[in-house]
Amino acid sequence: MIRELAAYERAPQEAKATEEQLREALFGAHPAVFALIAEEAGGAGEPAVPVGFALWFRNFSTWTGTHGVYLEDLYVTPRARGGGHGKALLAELARICVERGYARFEWSVLDWNEPAIGFYAAIGAEPMDEWTVRRLSGEPLRALAAQAGGTALTSDSLNEATSLSN
Repeated sequence: MIRELAAYERAPQEAKATEEQLREALFGAHPAVFALIAEEAGGAGEPAVPVGFALWFRNFSTWTGTHGVYLEDLYVTPRARGGGHGKALLAELARICVERGYARFEWSVLDWNEPAIGFYAAIGAEPMDEWTVRRLSGEPLRALAAQAGGTALTSDSLNEATSLSN
């Protein structure tokens, strides 16, 4: 389904994640992301069939002082669209947010994806028009990383320094 999503988003060449990478990210010792799967019942005696997924991770707001959910991908196969699967996945993520005391549930949508934009508006999601996404990857990412002088303290190094001084 990830490759189907990439094709729908007009970027099939960008979908490079391997099964091993996904398995480690989702089910490894320290999961980095989480997933929900939408299924349709199979025929008589047949198992349920996956028809969609939501891939998400926790983020953090310094303004609210709480975690939130960032929805990285939401996808429902074309044949299952209109069956309530997308809304059910979003509703479950909203429930997780409320249950855990998370203040926000956020995601991005491609500006040309009118069906998704309309769907999100219908459930009350507000566009964040004043924000623009920025991304570093490839050579620009490596070039900036090469400029790191090792003087920045991470929360890990601060925790280590604090525990050493106690």
